[in-house]
Amino acid sequence: MELVNCKECGRMFGSQNGELYCSKCRVNDDAEFKKVREYLYDNPGASVQEVAEGTGVSETLIIKFLKQERIEIVEDENAILSCERCRKSIKTGRYCEICKAEIKKELANAAKSLKESKGSKATYHSYNNK
Repeated sequence: MELVNCKECGRMFGSQNGELYCSKCRVNDDAEFKKVREYLYDNPGASVQEVAEGTGVSETLIIKFLKQERIEIVEDENAILSCERCRKSIKTGRYCEICKAEIKKELANAAKSLKESKGSKATYHSYNNK
């Protein structure tokens, strides 16, 4: 367990598994998400603004849910989310599918390179100049 400050309220709490939010903020976040999800079930295709007005949940939090891939935009083209790498319009998350695949490949190559460099053992000699 690690002591960290909650990313939402700043309160210190014991984080397990890299949690960023305290239990109180997680409960509030889950309650807000439930409102959004239920609204979207009843009103599919609603805009972020319509969802915010219909639920009382902030547009910022709704966009956060989109970036977390908890909800998705139905339209093919949107002006709300774009890939953080190539700026292409996306429906959910932070990256488009092409960039996700490229990042995954780059990370795999980096891990392979790191593994190979750890596998090659360097020999060091120390000379005592007395």
